[in-house]
Amino acid sequence: MIDLTLLSLFIPTFLLVSATPGMCMTLAMTLGMTIGIRKTLWMMWGELAGVALVSILSVAGVASIMLNYPDVFSFLKYVGGAYLGYLGIQLWQSKGKMSVSAEDPPPAEISRHGLALQGFITAIANPKGWAFMMSLLPPFINTQLPLVPQLSILVGIILLSEFCFMTIYATGGKSLRRLLQHGNQLKRLNQISGSLMIAVGLWLALG
Repeated sequence: MIDLTLLSLFIPTFLLVSATPGMCMTLAMTLGMTIGIRKTLWMMWGELAGVALVSILSVAGVASIMLNYPDVFSFLKYVGGAYLGYLGIQLWQSKGKMSVSAEDPPPAEISRHGLALQGFITAIANPKGWAFMMSLLPPFINTQLPLVPQLSILVGIILLSEFCFMTIYATGGKSLRRLLQHGNQLKRLNQISGSLMIAVGLWLALG
């Protein structure tokens, strides 16, 4: 069903990849600071759906076609980056649905679908993510064994790893929120969150 030797090499490789700070991990930490872990889960589901799609299409060879049409990525990158930048500016000004106020949780209701879409676009709008998956996954697939079972296991490991590390990053963000709230520095918390959100937006749009 799967080559255990290749699997034993793939697991530590992707754990290291997931642990490395990236756009999605930074976004998870930022949302953990501002809206808490429970609501951040909606962004995570969207991100995981995007990662699964990128992984499957990369192995299927569609990634090579997608990378030849940069206009598609440019549109998603600029729209997604501009939206994240807009949210970051609002956070800096302590405005908007994601800003932290003296009330906990924030009074404004945050769209679950919006958070999921935010995670999904962040995952699929990065050409480097496609190129990375296209170069990472194929070497760990044994061509002499059925493709579907192997790909299912590898994608499952990828999603589990991504989910675990996003949860860790979001938990770290929530801990930082508690630390700053204890010192009554909510404005600084909003500024830190806003700076990170703007950084992710620029990373997505210009990366």
